[in-house]
Amino acid sequence: MSKPVDFDIAICGGGMVGATLAALLVSNPQLKDLRIALIEAQVPLPPTDEVDVRVSALSRASERVLSRCGAWSLIKAAHRSEYQDMVVWDAASPVPDLNHTQHALHFSASSMAEPNLGYIISNNCVQWAALERCNQLGITRLATMLSAIQLYESHARIQLSDGRSLTARLVIGADGARSASRERVGINAHVKPYEQTALVTHVRTQQLHQFTAWQRFLTNGPIALLPLNDGRSSIVWTTTPEHAEELLKLDESQLSAAIGDACNHVLGDVTVAGPRAAFPLQLAQVDEYCRPRFVLVGDAAHSIHPLAGQGVNLGLMDAASLVQVLSEARASGASVDALGEIRLLRRYERWRKSENSVALGMIDGINRLFSNNNVVLGTARRIGLQAVERHSIIKRFFMSRALGVAGDAPRIVKQLS
Repeated sequence: MSKPVDFDIAICGGGMVGATLAALLVSNPQLKDLRIALIEAQVPLPPTDEVDVRVSALSRASERVLSRCGAWSLIKAAHRSEYQDMVVWDAASPVPDLNHTQHALHFSASSMAEPNLGYIISNNCVQWAALERCNQLGITRLATMLSAIQLYESHARIQLSDGRSLTARLVIGADGARSASRERVGINAHVKPYEQTALVTHVRTQQLHQFTAWQRFLTNGPIALLPLNDGRSSIVWTTTPEHAEELLKLDESQLSAAIGDACNHVLGDVTVAGPRAAFPLQLAQVDEYCRPRFVLVGDAAHSIHPLAGQGVNLGLMDAASLVQVLSEARASGASVDALGEIRLLRRYERWRKSENSVALGMIDGINRLFSNNNVVLGTARRIGLQAVERHSIIKRFFMSRALGVAGDAPRIVKQLS
């Protein structure tokens, strides 16, 4: 007989990935009877009509994951800003448009027979919807913080900051890049600061954004204009920490002019129309995704540059993959107690570490190639963009990756039963 525990699975972190994972577990037929605890001290307020300064570009794969667990329908249509096109160009190239892009790379949903390329959604909207779904499913939520974790052969013990203690067969660390659970367990993360900072805000533009994501690569990093339903664009400007600090101090007219110059006025004059914030960027990958009775998902396991908007998408793929591994084990006759065994968790680790390493390497390489003022590399960039633009097979490969449906994706992403 296995030792009685308080919960079968305890998830540390109720952000976008952790909350979605909890809902996904209970929504799975093989796992629906598990006792799940979700530990998260910060609870978001219900979304308003104002778009939060932090947004994510959710892929088709992420849409399917959120739909499967029932959270997608809880995100109001007005809060989901879809985009049908993406235009990418180099700082030394002429200003592009949708009808004349020989100097730019143009991705179109219509070329893939897709309704769109994805959605721009406030992070708090996604988190709130996932947490609301957890409430509907009866998942136990603990509004406190993690203090300590002890791992044993048959279970894990969690100490909480409010003095409570609980046991679980499996603990999942979904508590972000500065993961307390990862630190408590002693898993090492290889962190490489990019010496870059992302400035985020919203702007109004003289010309309509045409539901297109525009991204221009500058010597210090890319600037992206992401379309919002209310006609504004969300700005993600990657630059040096010193420059970002200077930008934060500018008044609205000065910042508007700086953003307009940085995006080469691709949509005409720019007016800042929202709060601003900045956060440092880093590349990170852990040595190991799991220990007996413990496993990592999302930013707790890996951090990536935001230039391709893949951070939360990779985390949601981790969640879907882990649920698939656990559900397949249960379908094959594994006991509930076996869900925390290292031999099972290694299957997830091999799967996701391989897929995430490809993504991290690809995005890191693109950032290095474009974020410099080397003349030779500049010529190579422009030749490369033109080559990809001319070859439909290569473009479809990149688009499939961006949609999240390429590679070794989970079944629910590929819409398989």
